[in-house]
Amino acid sequence: MLRLPGLKKFKKRFVKRPYEEIEPHEIFLDALARKKEESLISERKLEVPLSQKRINILFIVVLLAGFVLFFKTFYLQVINHKKYEALAENNRFIFHLIGAERGVIYDSKGKQLVYNKPCFNLIAEKNSLPKDPAEMKEILEKVSKILDMDISAIKEKLDDSTGNEVLIYKGLNDQQLILFQTRIDEFSGFKIEKSLTRFYKDGPLFSHIIGYTGKISKEELEKNRNIYTPSDYVGKDGLEKSYEKFLRKNPGKIAIERDARGNIISKKVLEMPMSGNSLVLWLDSDLQQEAEKILKERMQKEGIKKGAIVAMDPRNGAILALISIPEFDNNLFNEDSNKEELKKILNDTKNQPLLNRAISGLYSPGSTIKPLIASAALEEKIISPLKKIYCEGKIIIPNKYHPENPTIKYDWRKHGWTDIKKAIAESCDVFFYIIGGGYKDQIGLGPSRIKKYLEFFGWGKETGIDLPGEKKGLLPSPEWKKKTRGELWWDGDTYNLSIGQGDILVTPLQVTTALSAVANKGTLFQPHLVKEIIDSNKKVVKKFEPVVIKKDFIEKEYLEIVREGMRKAVTGENCPSATAVQLRSLPVSAGAKTGTVQTGREDFFHDWITVFAPYEEPEIVLTVFLENVRGFRSVAEPIAKDILNWYFTKTQDKTNEKEQ
Repeated sequence: MLRLPGLKKFKKRFVKRPYEEIEPHEIFLDALARKKEESLISERKLEVPLSQKRINILFIVVLLAGFVLFFKTFYLQVINHKKYEALAENNRFIFHLIGAERGVIYDSKGKQLVYNKPCFNLIAEKNSLPKDPAEMKEILEKVSKILDMDISAIKEKLDDSTGNEVLIYKGLNDQQLILFQTRIDEFSGFKIEKSLTRFYKDGPLFSHIIGYTGKISKEELEKNRNIYTPSDYVGKDGLEKSYEKFLRKNPGKIAIERDARGNIISKKVLEMPMSGNSLVLWLDSDLQQEAEKILKERMQKEGIKKGAIVAMDPRNGAILALISIPEFDNNLFNEDSNKEELKKILNDTKNQPLLNRAISGLYSPGSTIKPLIASAALEEKIISPLKKIYCEGKIIIPNKYHPENPTIKYDWRKHGWTDIKKAIAESCDVFFYIIGGGYKDQIGLGPSRIKKYLEFFGWGKETGIDLPGEKKGLLPSPEWKKKTRGELWWDGDTYNLSIGQGDILVTPLQVTTALSAVANKGTLFQPHLVKEIIDSNKKVVKKFEPVVIKKDFIEKEYLEIVREGMRKAVTGENCPSATAVQLRSLPVSAGAKTGTVQTGREDFFHDWITVFAPYEEPEIVLTVFLENVRGFRSVAEPIAKDILNWYFTKTQDKTNEKEQ
């Protein structure tokens, strides 16, 4: 045992415990344990309490967080409840359109002019395309190679589309179709879709009437997503455009319900697909074909490149034929067409085959204006039907500022003493100079009244034909000249206007419409191509009645005098210089007015003729127009003669068949 000095004197002070003694080293160890325990307690003890300021800040932060959370919840569930409910509903349902057929077009006898031909398209589903750029590039390279199409063009289509499904190529040929179908697993995100493409029988013959369809634009699709799909084609020109709302297909709709994981729960047909309605035209396709044939043969023979024909029924405004040369093949606007040929048409700025010269070509009317000027002069009573004016082949207009330099207006020949009927039949310029602009003691209509009556006959504004792109033309006046050119109107301007020269511009359709009002003795009809609209069962759903633009604005007795003058142009009765005597051999009687217009090119003229027949009860008004005819001669007249000879011979043959 360890013994310490002086231990004995403390021995009596030790506390004795039963059974054991406390050793010194145990006391030492106990003290160490006590210090360690106190140290642990001090570590667990919060020695510095939080200040009241920190508590307040913490409270405000918690309060603001709660307020933001409450406001966001209120905004989502109360303010924008309907929006997010709709989004949730959209996520729940997928809507697919069921394809249908576009309506077709028939002529007046039921001959089908437009067809829907089956075709196959390549569609890209953007949501299913590869996300990996390398994989996407590889697929696009394969697609572009098969389609012979630049990758950039494919990417552009994908980027421009806002919808999921994108039409990449319409009208796959047999080789392309086989390659895609047999290797479709290699083209992730692409699929083949069967659809219909437009086919135009005798495309060039009716191209300016029917027009064509084209791929729906991004803007059109955004406005009509419930009607069209990205692969749809819509009317871009002609009747295809004018009657788009009738011709377009009405696709059905399927609702596909999904759960939160995207699994399909059910499918429901919401709307059944319906084919578009079809058009029945007033057009006589046989007349159209024969007229174009005669026109092109004569143009080729004479070296003429441009022309137009309009044939109208003056009893109701129905368009029987409408031709513009050069024409184009509207089948070239299909996706699977010859792109090089289409490019030639689009870039041909010289001949402009896409221009419908019958309704959009603007030309001076020349002497075809004279029946209208004569009607206005008789209606205004500035001349008697019996009064004669002497034509010496020119008129001399004094110049009050320079008397030594008078203006001389020449006629194409001397006509002698001429009344209004002979003036129309022989196309006497001097007579119309005088009644239009006045001369010596004869009062003229003047520019204001000329403009007024030409507007009565429908010039200077659109006729309202059911085709897009019609031009309204130009009726010059003193106000127009001052505004556009800053110049005064002179007597010479009035004289030019009186014979259809100068700044005045009209279309072949306007000439036909105006002369139809003369032929039928006073009713100006709106020209119209579509007779009725029928459904897929050929039941009439809409019938178009004749539309009268203006009526009885000229006394019938005066119009009859003008008609007689046009009749004399054909018969030559007491009119040795009658201008349309080639038409005497027609199987029916006819009235006509020719016109020759200076073009600014030496020895080149625009050539007109308008004919109505039969004279007693007209059923057709035919206008033939030719651009840039070499020499002062009539080429339009023999064309009109051949067309009308065929037309009335065919009509008589059919009448004889019915009688037998």
